Amino acid sequence: MLDQTLSSEPPTLIALLQARAQGAWATRGYRFLTDDDGDGVFCSFAELDGQARAIGAALQARGPQGSRALLLFAPGLDFVAAFFGCLYAGWVAVPAYPPMSERGMARLHAIIGDSQADVALTSADIHGMIEDAPELSHVSWLATDTLDPAHAASWQAPDIGPESLAFLQYTSGSTSAPKGVMVSHGNLLHNERMIKQAFGQSAESVIVGWLPLYHDMGLIGTVLQPLYLGASCTLMSPLDFLQQPFRWLQAISRTGATTSGGPNFAYDLCVRKITDEQKAGPDLSRWTVAFNGAEPIRPDTMARFAEAFAPCGFRPETFFPCYGLAEATLLVTGGDMVSVPPVLHVKGLGERQATLTDAADPDGQAMAGCGRVQLGQRLMIVDPDTCRPCPPGQVGEIWVSGPSVASGYWQQPALTDSVFRARLADSGEGPFLRTGDLGVILADELLVTGRIKDLIIIRGRNVYPHDLEHTAELAQPAIRPGCIAAFAVDTPDGEQVAIVAEVDLRRMPDADPASLTALCQAIRKSVAATHEVTVHAVALLRAGTIPKTSSGKPQRHASRAAGLDGALDIVAALQDEAYTAPAPAGLSRQELITLAPAARVASLTTAVVSLVAAVLRIPPETVDA
Repeated sequence: MLDQTLSSEPPTLIALLQARAQGAWATRGYRFLTDDDGDGVFCSFAELDGQARAIGAALQARGPQGSRALLLFAPGLDFVAAFFGCLYAGWVAVPAYPPMSERGMARLHAIIGDSQADVALTSADIHGMIEDAPELSHVSWLATDTLDPAHAASWQAPDIGPESLAFLQYTSGSTSAPKGVMVSHGNLLHNERMIKQAFGQSAESVIVGWLPLYHDMGLIGTVLQPLYLGASCTLMSPLDFLQQPFRWLQAISRTGATTSGGPNFAYDLCVRKITDEQKAGPDLSRWTVAFNGAEPIRPDTMARFAEAFAPCGFRPETFFPCYGLAEATLLVTGGDMVSVPPVLHVKGLGERQATLTDAADPDGQAMAGCGRVQLGQRLMIVDPDTCRPCPPGQVGEIWVSGPSVASGYWQQPALTDSVFRARLADSGEGPFLRTGDLGVILADELLVTGRIKDLIIIRGRNVYPHDLEHTAELAQPAIRPGCIAAFAVDTPDGEQVAIVAEVDLRRMPDADPASLTALCQAIRKSVAATHEVTVHAVALLRAGTIPKTSSGKPQRHASRAAGLDGALDIVAALQDEAYTAPAPAGLSRQELITLAPAARVASLTTAVVSLVAAVLRIPPETVDA
């Protein structure tokens, strides 16, 4: 039961919106902020129901139930209406983002080909910008903001149920091989119930969101969740947040929001970009759920944010680290909402056998616990090679089963079988979703340690790219945060590490070749000192050119492929072959014995520094003895 006003949980999102469009809930809905000070535009649940009927009727006149329709909208409430319009027609929504580059057009073209969508819903202004693109020549357009509201009268309720597809969530990945996750009405309603329970939410919750609406966290977490609750919601453009992160906290303060969040980088951006003068304004004391997910969660980021905004009333226990993925609709695990999120100190991850340690252990690594599964879901840690359950403390692949797990990838039966229908080798139990993520359960908390396909194995040791990227980011202020990719390359010496990073040349007093080479060396040195890993190659890229997903995260595999093809926009690079340190020079044991103690130490130091320089392939003068 959603709350006391609904006698039972509606079977579909259509029934849910229809229920919310009546009675006391009809006047609640969505507000989209269009500037810093104004109230923006508002759409009530009752108004949304009317818009969805009109759009649904227009689609029903164009094709049969089960057809696919692209959603191409700038951030705003038109997207929300179009999404529900698809559902009201019994069509399958295919959220995407209007292409603003050649790379974006290539991805959109691939999504159209895979989904076989021949109708695109958009706004009149977006239609005018992209209607002549040759890649979209076969698409039929429907500008929803020009529809006559009278169309609503001809709408017919489609014959759908919980198992009916609601939308295809295209996951971030290769442009040439998009994967559309098939998400049903039942998947969505179960996951919304999980989110409500995990976050401790009710109809009195107030939600603020800036995340892209065409992605699962934005659509499911900040658009569908308030509808499920019958709660108020305020949305804003991702670009407004990225340009001025203060706008996010300002919106939370103005609305008295209880729930808002995003990936780890959002909190880091706030710490770096919001000034002391701005911090004097917002009141964050009513914020009770600051969810953090979708990328590696860094305890140091949460600690810095909590410290920076404590004067605004932000409390450390507001943080809610969580884990999820599109293939499981959205949320998989979360915490308990009663205390500060646990930070566990762990060692042994490189050997895939994790043990708890304390903060003083130099071999330990601080990790945020992501909680546990809820509402009938099940999670196991499984050896990805043998498909057998891992013993306690062993790192393995995260496998998930339950009502929130989607039915598979659109039109890809073989991949669906391998990813969504896995079974344990010893018992045959299943089916499970193979997430492709590595994790371990310690102290009843899921720790997500990396991705199987992103793992770099150096001399039998597992190295996690996001750790190397974080270290490289801190090597020099000119490295652009969140614009780094670390990946494996094959060399005659086996698998080695390569790092590509965007550089802000404006932040370098001298951007001459010598300074850029020194920056490459600084990245190598930092990674070696922190992770005991030799970086085979470093490339500095022009700002805004690293391959990224549609949600703005660097693509490691695409970066690797572009590097091997010579397609990266490189301003400077340093590779093993580019510098060969002189062979270590030193004295024999007999010669050392004859030296005075101070001279002996100096000679040994020179020999060790030369050896380190030779291994790292960096100039000896850059090695700190």
